[in-house]
Amino acid sequence: MTSNLSRRLFAALATVAALTLAGCEKGSGPVASDQDMSMGSADAKVKMVEYASASCSHCATFNNEVFPLVKAKYIDTGKMQYTLKEFVTPPPQMAIASFLIARCAGKDKYFTVLDSVYKNQNEMFQTGDIRGVLLRIAQSTGMTEEEFNKCTGDEAQINALQSRVDKAVKEDGITATPTFFINGKKIAEGEITLAQIDEAFAEASK
Repeated sequence: MTSNLSRRLFAALATVAALTLAGCEKGSGPVASDQDMSMGSADAKVKMVEYASASCSHCATFNNEVFPLVKAKYIDTGKMQYTLKEFVTPPPQMAIASFLIARCAGKDKYFTVLDSVYKNQNEMFQTGDIRGVLLRIAQSTGMTEEEFNKCTGDEAQINALQSRVDKAVKEDGITATPTFFINGKKIAEGEITLAQIDEAFAEASK
């Protein structure tokens, strides 16, 4: 990633921090929009929303350890629709570039790319080679290095992500990741267990 892009990403994070400190009003709970990425039946009675950052270690723990259980138990069986809403936490260049390449890979590969990011997150933290790891992940989906560079430098998509993050702060009061909602009710901020999700699912199913 270029130094100009890195500066752009850090500026985006600074805007998020300023909005958070301003103490914005909270809405009635997030719902999936056509700008978000979802899996599972749209007709499911129970809707789960996770605000997550690709550079958040707690989000990686959820993805790697708990989410596969949730997916098998509720999403794949048609009992729940899951929606991921993108957020940005430090280091911002990792978070934003990860979301950009996941979207560039296409909706059918979005969650596969994000899963790979989470599973390779420690390597990026330990080596500092964010670009190299993300390029490898992008190439595994068939993306060329030229396409990767174009994707991660797409100002329109960076601005669109920034708008989604601003909305998360202003309307849903998001200040940390992961933050989980079921049917509009916040059930956890930080790491969550399958048992907690089971309890919230049972309550929402009444």
